[in-house]
This record gives sequence, structure tokens and C-alpha cells, in this order.
Amino acid sequence: MEELILPSQLKLVELPEGLTLTDGRLFLRADFEHMQSRIISEKWRHELLVKAAKTKQDSPLAVDATAGFGEDSLLLAAAGFQVHLYEKNPVIAALLRDALQRAAQTPGLSDVVSRMTLFTEDSLEGFEKYSAASPSVIYLDPMFPERQKSGLIKKKFQLLQQLEQPCTDQDADALFQAAAAVRPGKIVVKRPLKGPSLANARPSYSLKGRAILYDNYQIS
Repeated sequence: MEELILPSQLKLVELPEGLTLTDGRLFLRADFEHMQSRIISEKWRHELLVKAAKTKQDSPLAVDATAGFGEDSLLLAAAGFQVHLYEKNPVIAALLRDALQRAAQTPGLSDVVSRMTLFTEDSLEGFEKYSAASPSVIYLDPMFPERQKSGLIKKKFQLLQQLEQPCTDQDADALFQAAAAVRPGKIVVKRPLKGPSLANARPSYSLKGRAILYDNYQIS
């Protein structure tokens, strides 16, 4: 594994369970095994994200521009999408890559993750790959400050906050505009129920859950 620069209080350790980020008190690793119950027997059909991303295109391609630990990408891959995952933070990307490698050896997950390709780069730069062929869906999940309040996240995710700051409104708007410039079939944005829409753009429609919603922008 390439040498990664971390804050002095954090370190990556190889444990039997997988690559793990720790500050000596909290431990965090990416993992897909807990997602199996959401994808077995086509349970992914009931996921709001899958419903929002649904397309009639054959061999659809989804671009997850803000991959994080890749759980949303796994749902899309289970639904039959080829998924390109972009994670610019090299530490988070290393944890995600390790989870993908472990899942590739796990029955029930191996076929799904075979449709997932990780790119360790900023999606704003990665969008240039799609000038010739637009993806079916571009998925955006900005890490908004409103979703980072201590009461809304598990304690262990405090570790991630030391690696990557929440997305500013300006950053999120720029990401949306760059995604729209690719001219995908649609853009799907995950945001809090009371959060603002990106770039003041009015979605074609939205699917609401208990705490979040998915804005759907039909582009082409």
C-alpha cells in the first residue's frame, strides 16, 4: 500500500478483519458484509436510491461522484448498474479499496462488486472521461454540515471528520454544475429533508424517506 499522510492522531492498521483507521480509541473500516441483507433476494428493489436511479437504458453506467465507503454504490451495482466510484481522499479510498477486495472473495457480494470500479481522484477531474459517452446516472451525496451534527452520526464517524471536511454550499453547487455539463441521463442528489437543493436547481421530482430525500434531475 502506498504511503498515506494522516493527521498525527490517526493511523491505518492491518487487522484480521481488514484495513482499519484508528485513533487508539475508535476503530473504523469500510465493509460490505452488513449490506448483504439489503441486496439478497432482490431486496435492493425497495431502496429509494435504486428507484431514483432507475433507467430504461441497457447496460447502464452510474457514476458515484462522492463515493465515501461505497455503500450506495453497492446498491446500484446490485441493481445491475456498472458503477464508477470516485473518492478523492486517499485514506478513505484505501479503506474502500480494501473493502472491495474483501467483498470480491465473499459469496453473495463478489458478483455485485465486480461491477464496481474505484477511481482515487476528484470527480470534477474524472468527469472528463465521459466526454464521448455520457453515463446513465450521476449520483451526488455531498457531505453537508447539516448532516454532521453529533446526534445524527455514529460516534466512530468522528474519525472521518478528521480526514475530510463537510462539503460547502459552493463546493456542492460546483459539483452539480460539473455533473450537469457531462449531460448524463439524470442526476440524483441525496440530501437532508430540510436541506437546500443544489445550485438552486429545481428537481424534476423527489423521493422522500424518513430523514433524507433523493432529488432527481432529468438532464437528457
